[in-house]
Amino acid sequence: MIFGPTPLDEAEGAILAHSVRLKERVLKKGTVLDVDAIAALRAAGLGEVIAARLGQGDVPEDEAASRLADALLSPLIARSRAATGRVNLVAETTGLLTVDAALVDRLNALDESITLATLPNFSVVQPKEMLATLKIIPFAVPGPALGVAEVLLRQQALLTLHPFRPLKVGLVLTELPGVKESVMEGAVEVTGARIEALMGRLLPVERVRHETGAAADALRRLMRQGAEMLLIAGASATVDRRDVGPAAIVKAGGRIEHFGMPVDPGNLICLGAVGEVPAMVLPGCARSPKLNGFDWVLQRLFAGLTVRARDIMGMGVGGLLKEIETRPLPRAKAPQSPPPANAPRRPRQVAGLVLAAGRSRRMAPLNKLLVADSQGVAMVTRVVDNVIASGVRPVLVVTGHERERVEEALSGRPILFVHAEDYAEGLSSSLKAGLAALPPEPEGVLVALGDMPLVDSAVMARLLAAFDPEEGRAIVQPTFRGKQGNPVLWGREFLPEMMAITGDVGARQLVGKHADRLIEVEVADDGVLRDFDTVDSLKSAPHFNHGGFGKKG
Repeated sequence: MIFGPTPLDEAEGAILAHSVRLKERVLKKGTVLDVDAIAALRAAGLGEVIAARLGQGDVPEDEAASRLADALLSPLIARSRAATGRVNLVAETTGLLTVDAALVDRLNALDESITLATLPNFSVVQPKEMLATLKIIPFAVPGPALGVAEVLLRQQALLTLHPFRPLKVGLVLTELPGVKESVMEGAVEVTGARIEALMGRLLPVERVRHETGAAADALRRLMRQGAEMLLIAGASATVDRRDVGPAAIVKAGGRIEHFGMPVDPGNLICLGAVGEVPAMVLPGCARSPKLNGFDWVLQRLFAGLTVRARDIMGMGVGGLLKEIETRPLPRAKAPQSPPPANAPRRPRQVAGLVLAAGRSRRMAPLNKLLVADSQGVAMVTRVVDNVIASGVRPVLVVTGHERERVEEALSGRPILFVHAEDYAEGLSSSLKAGLAALPPEPEGVLVALGDMPLVDSAVMARLLAAFDPEEGRAIVQPTFRGKQGNPVLWGREFLPEMMAITGDVGARQLVGKHADRLIEVEVADDGVLRDFDTVDSLKSAPHFNHGGFGKKG
């Protein structure tokens, strides 16, 4: 192809490279110059134009795009007409798109005149949704390059649309004592919505004890009802391929293909089969409608694709589906633009709640919260500073006894004060006053005690990192040598029960009740076990010096 300034005497049949505005008409870019167009250009006083002239064997852009689009076609995929060297390929039905990435790369590397852009591999698509766009960059393609591209595309399918099948799906819910009914109902609702979105139908749900035998019997009953896919939503997260859910699949006559996946959320999925019927134990995140690794596997199975261990292990690239705190968040800078569907979520917001209302009766006449360490920092101030440094927001401090002195010790800090009028009635009153003042945004609350200054911000940050209600980690508690300590991070789902506590006790009693939602974080320091109620306890504090309680520095 010859491109550049072209005298009008040589321009007939050439392709105009740039639009030209004349007195009575506009010759648009891409116009093939004929006798009338050239006469109009002469009348405007022009002697030449920027144009492209096809060489021997060159194929015009629209013809080239059309030929390549025809070579790309496969069942259930349609194409648009060629215009300005572009053809779009669109879906004719709902399904899962697979893309031969290596073939896309080979096509795009063949000649700079030919480009193809596609949706990501394994994209869920709807009818009339664009799957790919083919664009010829210049006004023509060299004939030999076009011929090679056509042969390449006809040898194997580059784009394949796998329609979703109307499968009957059996769901087994295992139950443990104390699991809230709303949690069970939510799991059924979310799973049913996923199945229906993929054209499937959920069979009547089997609810059984969280035991291998009971779950296996339920799987067999669902098989007799014609289940074409089996799912187990366990009351407790699966931690091993021999755990209750996987063991139930094996006991029902099945096998385990793979446990775990490099997708987060979704790590704890277990994939197997009973005969030819795929069977899965769901990760805890499957109770949430947000995109997770279970969706990726479910979509492939509904599309009739075989999923093996190697497929699961190959999902790591792009498998981080949720934001992490250390990653920049450009989306946060553009709130005017709504996030796309299935966009990774932003970091969880967790509030901090420091209980500092106690009467300090065992250390009277001193107020333990105001005792200063060797650096002159009050105990409650050290606690609050550690909570602030952990990254929780907002931080609320509940006051009661000697309210004014406590607030003075914490002056100038980015915190909110909440006064518990009935603080004398015990710890539960302070806790409820703080919880009632929480804003609606936080997904959880870190409850810290004002007399535990040895818990540093790094320990609290580890609790925040472990918090993931969708994966079953809705209560996070530190331990030292297996002994449970404080502070405790609670998911918002527990607030109603926490508000119902009475007497001089905190929320620790709820930990045992919701053991299936608990994750323990072992720490290297016993500060998570140590509060300071008496003068003698202060003397046992590390680096005690001049009546201080804390560590130097």
